[in-house]
Amino acid sequence: MVHGFARASTAGSSTEPVLDVEVIESSVLDEQLLLRLLRRAGRLLARPAIECLELLIDPLTPPQVKLTVTAALTYLLVPIDLIPDLLPVMGFTDDLMALSTLLALCWRHRTPAIQQRVQRRLDRWFPQGQ
Repeated sequence: MVHGFARASTAGSSTEPVLDVEVIESSVLDEQLLLRLLRRAGRLLARPAIECLELLIDPLTPPQVKLTVTAALTYLLVPIDLIPDLLPVMGFTDDLMALSTLLALCWRHRTPAIQQRVQRRLDRWFPQGQ
């Protein structure tokens, strides 16, 4: 059994793509380095999402903030947009505004207790010392 990663490319005519897979041997890759990079990227991407979750479940978060965070998250997750994403540049402005609002609320209303809970979750889900 060969352990490693596959690198794929497509080639061929427009009607019949061909998948050409090259297996990269694990001896070529530094798997520990790759794992550390993935953990770092995971922590970076997960932090704002966990902060929003903690903000929503924190009993000290004001109800209007919870409502706004829920509305912004819903807008980002529902496939219907005020401005369709197919329009160049303009299509993503509504999503960017919802995301900006969401991140600003999370930043403004996070408490030290929320920050501690976020850090504990990140450390449990994305351990750094391994």
